[in-house]
Amino acid sequence: MNGRRSNNREAEAVARALGGFLKRSNPTTRLVLVGVLLLLLVGAAYLVWKQSQKPSGTEHASGDWYELHFTSPEYPTNKANYKGGLDTHLVRLIDKAKKTVDLADYDFDLQNVADALVAAKERGVQVRMVTDSETVENTKDEEIQAAFKKLRDAHIPIVEDRRSAIMHHKFTIVDGEWVQTGSWNYTVNDTYRHNNHLIIIHSRELAENYTAEFEKMFVKKQFGAKKDKRVPYSVLTIGGAKVLTYFAPQDRVAGHIIDTIQTARESIYFMAFSFTHDGIGKAILDKAKAGLKVGGVFETTGSKTKNSEYGKMEQAGLDVYTDGNPYSMHHKVIIIDERTVVFGSFNFSKNADESNDENVLIVEDANLAKAFKEEYDRILAVAKNPPKKK
Repeated sequence: MNGRRSNNREAEAVARALGGFLKRSNPTTRLVLVGVLLLLLVGAAYLVWKQSQKPSGTEHASGDWYELHFTSPEYPTNKANYKGGLDTHLVRLIDKAKKTVDLADYDFDLQNVADALVAAKERGVQVRMVTDSETVENTKDEEIQAAFKKLRDAHIPIVEDRRSAIMHHKFTIVDGEWVQTGSWNYTVNDTYRHNNHLIIIHSRELAENYTAEFEKMFVKKQFGAKKDKRVPYSVLTIGGAKVLTYFAPQDRVAGHIIDTIQTARESIYFMAFSFTHDGIGKAILDKAKAGLKVGGVFETTGSKTKNSEYGKMEQAGLDVYTDGNPYSMHHKVIIIDERTVVFGSFNFSKNADESNDENVLIVEDANLAKAFKEEYDRILAVAKNPPKKK
């Protein structure tokens, strides 16, 4: 507020000075100045209008082969501001589908995404879905049931995992060439209350990797450790970036994450919704002991339990914090040397590694890493100065 009052006083002073100058000027000068002022006002109004057309719910970055978006949750939440979020980017992707949409999502209640899938089906696109049985069976949540009813009424086939471990994926493949993935579930809370990320990548080879995973679940009804281990392209180059694709549990993802951490030479930063995997925790602790700069933000819920890696890292003197979002910090991200990023649906836990259906990308790209580091800095700032709970 003090900053706003200061700006107002400065504006008033400028206005008084300008008014005095106009009084002392001849009519022609005054006319020219008034014209210039009108042009400036019109230009400022246009810039404000253009800014208002941008989605209000996300921070974003992009490259030649990807677009990356982050949520911008506010507290306390205001449903009047629930617009322009990650959901709009997924709807836009589905809306351009011409042949196929394959979707694997753990949690689902977004009505506009359901509408987009139905519209795709009605224009002749093949639409298929894989989800977790517990989500479908959640009859207490009317929004979940309403979203699934739209799909069923449109005769969109839905395959459930039907097991105690969870189908935790959050990805969509469009026309065999676009892949959307990340930490974001297709829900209102994940879109507007929780910290999440979504990435859309244009790559036929990456789409083949994700399609192979989808087919194992949808066609073969393989979930968890029963899934085949084949990935069409385990190592890809997309837009000059090295991209590794892993699926849990068949690829034993934790081992690959540990191997990646061990390549670090300067720094490691992470954001973790759930971090209980001792091997991943030890790999980071070892790098901190070796003198690397290490920082992390844990989701507050569960961080003080004996299974969390937070206590070990805090005791070791690492620069770690619990998050400041009163709802949830849902990222699962590790940034290495500000060049390599580990991200996806995979929580850093034994269940994610050995039981759940998960996907992870490990990408070597400085620009992508920079965008994730900026998100880390935002999350860290809120962790250090959290809003007061109401």
